[in-house]
Amino acid sequence: MIRTAEVERPEYRANPANRCYYCKHELYTQLTDVARSRGFGAVADGSNADDRGDYRPGRQAAREFGVVSPLDDADLTKAEIRELARDAGLETWDEPASACLSSRIPYHSEVTEQKLRTIDAAERVLRDLGFRICRVRHHDTIARLELGRDEIARAVDPEVAAVIDARLRELGYAHVVVDLRGYRLGSLNDVLKLRPV
Repeated sequence: MIRTAEVERPEYRANPANRCYYCKHELYTQLTDVARSRGFGAVADGSNADDRGDYRPGRQAAREFGVVSPLDDADLTKAEIRELARDAGLETWDEPASACLSSRIPYHSEVTEQKLRTIDAAERVLRDLGFRICRVRHHDTIARLELGRDEIARAVDPEVAAVIDARLRELGYAHVVVDLRGYRLGSLNDVLKLRPV
């Protein structure tokens, strides 16, 4: 979902390495007001034990607003949560992770509504073609596709590749490339290890 309030914040649009902080700050500002008006004692998020080792500047905003993380507090990992959801009969137990669309834009490249809409449309193309795990990393005129490793071979099949290429070019990309390393959680964070932010 594209939330205009976040995109209007200059700090968020500038897309610094801690962009997630500004997004979550805006989100928790609004959710705290809603919780208070409805008589809820706290706002809860879905952070879990696996999130502890990842770079997550939004956690600072969560702490500032007193957001609680019951899954993390219970030391539940993503795999354990999926297992519990499956046992409870939830249809979404094996849904792929779904991160914010701005996480597809390299740090220090401006976040705009148009970019977010293009990324969303490009990922819908891939999902409509049956790709389960997919990210379209937006490098201006280049769409870098990160797919589940077991789906890469299908993406480079000449017929499928031609459809992907044509559809993403219609969205404005001049080049469509497949990342041979496949989908990696937080792959745009790799640059944080190479240079100071």
